[in-house]
Amino acid sequence: MTAEGPAQSRAPVAAETLSKKRAAPPVPPSLQGFLSLNDFEVAAQKHLPRMLHGYLAGGVETDWSLTDNRRAFAEWGFIPRCLTDARARNTKASLFGREYDAPFGIPPMGSAALLAYRGDIALAQAARAKNIPYILSASSLIRMEDVAKANPDAWYQAYLPGEPARIEPLVDRVIAAGFKTFVLTVDVQVSSNRENNIRNGYTIPLKPTFRLFWQGATHPRWAFGTWFKTLQNHGMPHFENMDAGRGPPILSRDLERAFGARDGLSWPHLELIRKRFPGKLLIKGVLHPDDVVRAKQIGVDGFMVSNHGGRQLDGAVSGLRMLPEIVKVAGDCPVIYDGGIRRGTDVMKAYALGADFVFVGRPMLCAAAVRGQPGVERAIDLLQEEIHRDLALVGVNTMDALGPELLTKV
Repeated sequence: MTAEGPAQSRAPVAAETLSKKRAAPPVPPSLQGFLSLNDFEVAAQKHLPRMLHGYLAGGVETDWSLTDNRRAFAEWGFIPRCLTDARARNTKASLFGREYDAPFGIPPMGSAALLAYRGDIALAQAARAKNIPYILSASSLIRMEDVAKANPDAWYQAYLPGEPARIEPLVDRVIAAGFKTFVLTVDVQVSSNRENNIRNGYTIPLKPTFRLFWQGATHPRWAFGTWFKTLQNHGMPHFENMDAGRGPPILSRDLERAFGARDGLSWPHLELIRKRFPGKLLIKGVLHPDDVVRAKQIGVDGFMVSNHGGRQLDGAVSGLRMLPEIVKVAGDCPVIYDGGIRRGTDVMKAYALGADFVFVGRPMLCAAAVRGQPGVERAIDLLQEEIHRDLALVGVNTMDALGPELLTKV
């Protein structure tokens, strides 16, 4: 046989391999222009009224903590390994005994259904379709029972006052709704000083003013595609999941949300939740290692290291900077990072510094706002594809192969 024989026999195999790689469903034309998470954020700024975009994208006071979340990633560079056979790489990651297709999830984001039509449902269903975790916010506008039907694997996140009379019936409602994971946010002792909300005219609940009307009128796609569509199909949105009962409407001239004594929330209340909730219990917003040690003694199952996206204490350090210290004391409890992730390399840096999982928030809600559930699925795919590509470029095949030896301070 001539030398041409083997070459000809290999050609069909190469063609078959290429055809398999192209087997993924085509991207709809309306989503083909979105090539990164940032593209969704840019589109959302144009799509949303100024007050709503300011609420979504803003931080607090000087935005120091908001900026530090991105700055912390920029201070680490990769040291790639070469000549690694990366054909077997995958983006799967496990959390609490379950394997997910991508190493990231969608965190709680309040008022999602005000920014995107049925926003909480869109996020929950996209997460379920792509096999990643999703957390429902206590500040959501769709009943937790409805979200649980849309995604039976969703988690619930709570903002709680230090009042057992409000804590116990809410926990019981969460259990009855079928949630198996309860996330307690611990960094909202008081409302933060979000000056950008005041300047933009954003209040909770929204106050009916000419300014509100004008912002809606000058953003008709949002006004008719989200606001009026919601009113027509589901009535006035209410804060549905802060307590065991229904909260106030999102639009009201006189009503106020009853936050309660959040500054009274303390360790005995965490113990109360631990005794009452039979599933997994996490705390979100932890930055100090000593708090992790104490929470472990109470029986907390995991920790979300976060400075609340730079939206609470201005000057709070990025969770990425504290991640290695938290990992040292967490032991077998999963450590989850949340804050400032925009690229696949950001996800990988967090894993290399010890995270067991990460969550990605604002860009996912932006995707829901401009393109609904298909937009969120596209955002998930884009980030997952970046990670899959970058694993090969770094020289590893799995997320758990990422470690500090692949990073250097720059």
